[in-house]
Amino acid sequence: MSKHVCGGTSSEKTATPEVQQIACSMKSEIEEKANRTYDVFVVKSYKTQIVSGINYFMKIHVGGDDYIHVKIYEDLPCRSSKKEVSDIKTNKLHTDDLVYF
Repeated sequence: MSKHVCGGTSSEKTATPEVQQIACSMKSEIEEKANRTYDVFVVKSYKTQIVSGINYFMKIHVGGDDYIHVKIYEDLPCRSSKKEVSDIKTNKLHTDDLVYF
C-alpha cells in the first residue's frame, strides 16, 4: 500500500492506455496552449493529485529529444468529469523530473 500525502502528488508511474486517452482527448487544447502541433504525442509517465477532482501531471514525448509536461484537471464525476488543460511546460527533456507546477 502506497502512502499518499493529502493534497500531494502520487509517485511517478508508467503511462497507461487510460492516461494516454486523456492526453489524446486534450491534444488540440494542448497544441493551442503550446502554439504548435505535434506529430508524435506519447505519454511516457504521469503523476496524479487528488484535489476537488484529479490533477494529472504528464510527461509527453513530442518527437526527437523533445518532451512537454502537461497538467490536466478532471472534475469529479458528480460534476460532469469535465477536463481542462491547466498548464503546460515546453522544452523539456526525458531526463527532466516531472514535478508539481
